[in-house]
Amino acid sequence: MINQVILVGNLGRDPETKYMPSGSAVTNFSIATTKRWKKDGEQKEHTEWHNIATFGKLAEVCAQYLRKGAQVYIQGELRTRKWEKNGENHYSTEIIADTMKMLGKKREGDSQGSYTPPASKQDTSGPGPDDFDDDIPF
Repeated sequence: MINQVILVGNLGRDPETKYMPSGSAVTNFSIATTKRWKKDGEQKEHTEWHNIATFGKLAEVCAQYLRKGAQVYIQGELRTRKWEKNGENHYSTEIIADTMKMLGKKREGDSQGSYTPPASKQDTSGPGPDDFDDDIPF
């Protein structure tokens, strides 16, 4: 089975970083992808927002270098989480990113580049998206 998502979009806000009890970073942000087309001579567009979650070293890199408006390439897997609050079920769908590449123009003081954890050195026993104690997504 394959569960892989590739997106190129712009950050809608600065990333938010939290830390797990183990000290491992978790950084969340959203990106917008926009589709444009013409219909009956009129320009149309649709913007879709995607919630992105990053963990560990990638989360630290995203927190340090990404800012609102930045164009990024994201690759990861689609994950839907369910939680209950006040007796009601809630759902959240996000991309758990394993690769991020900064695109677009380099801004003064910024560093262009990308980060992909090395496959042979990834610690699969470490914290991940399921290692939270709370029932509320961030």
